[in-house]
Amino acid sequence: MTQNNENVIGIPRAMSFYHNYPFYYGFFTALGIKIVLSDVTTKQTLSRGSALVVTETCLPIKIYVGHILNLLDKGIDKILVPSIQSVAYKIYNCSKIRGLPDLIRNVVKQDFTMVEATLDKSEKNHGLYDFLKEMAAPFGITDEKKIKEASKAGWRTYNNFHIMSKSGMSYKKAINYALQGKVFIESSTKEYPISIALVAHGYNIYDDRASMKIIDKLESMDVKVYTALQLSQEQTLEGINTLGEKLYWANEYEMTGTAGHYMKDNKIDGLIALNAFGCGPDSLMIERIIRKAKQFNKPILHLTIDEQTGEAGFITRLEAFVDMLFRKKRATIINKIDIQGQSEYIPNTNFIETK
Repeated sequence: MTQNNENVIGIPRAMSFYHNYPFYYGFFTALGIKIVLSDVTTKQTLSRGSALVVTETCLPIKIYVGHILNLLDKGIDKILVPSIQSVAYKIYNCSKIRGLPDLIRNVVKQDFTMVEATLDKSEKNHGLYDFLKEMAAPFGITDEKKIKEASKAGWRTYNNFHIMSKSGMSYKKAINYALQGKVFIESSTKEYPISIALVAHGYNIYDDRASMKIIDKLESMDVKVYTALQLSQEQTLEGINTLGEKLYWANEYEMTGTAGHYMKDNKIDGLIALNAFGCGPDSLMIERIIRKAKQFNKPILHLTIDEQTGEAGFITRLEAFVDMLFRKKRATIINKIDIQGQSEYIPNTNFIETK
């Protein structure tokens, strides 16, 4: 399959896609550039990506490589492969995210134009505006005014997505409405007996193949799920401070910050920390999160995913954790009732003596 690629850019449905796509959509659409997404992740996507990298590579990168191959199958010539070095001064991403263009260049041997824009807020001349100019340059667009207007369109779509996400709307609905230029605020009347905070990166949660639809599974168990998408950056920074940690990794917003915020939230009954096998920064952060959860008396379940993770065992652990939370909450309610009734309790002193 081939097509006219002059004003077409391919975007892999992986990694930063799950947070940045609303912005990319608004930005590229405003510049008159058509976006082609890779297909949703399948077993084949993962298998093809895994075949090109070393075994120790983390699951999200294996998936990303598979999505690059999928776009090439579609005949896409220009593919966005950003290098997101740091998201704030001296706040860095992991080495694989920072070196993503080099990684793809070394494992994918097919010819295509890599749009390898670099965002590094710790260095001069690599800020957001420079990042946007590098994304537009392969299409011959250098008009600064036009790029600035396109960035405004990107931010509108991005902000609309986050307004809906923070209101509690599901990821898929929020992104669909945002891409249509619509904003809706849902008012849910359903009450859930159990609430769980899911601590994980977007690419580990919202990729149905990677997460095995964990949110759908929890909601089918009558659980209300909260994620980092319901929080502002200020709330996640406060969460990092709550756990007595110092921000260094960009990952910590979604991991340590999210965990810290929800640990002190009384409406949250427990936490699930989900990470990909082989992710060094996450492994360190989750170890600290588990220790802090004990101090806050919050039950926590740690799940690790990779291409070998079996769905049956995954579901069993979720069910056992949710059942434990139900039992714990029921016991707490019963204890409160007993304590409240103690002042009215009159012991039975009428004994029947046997002859």
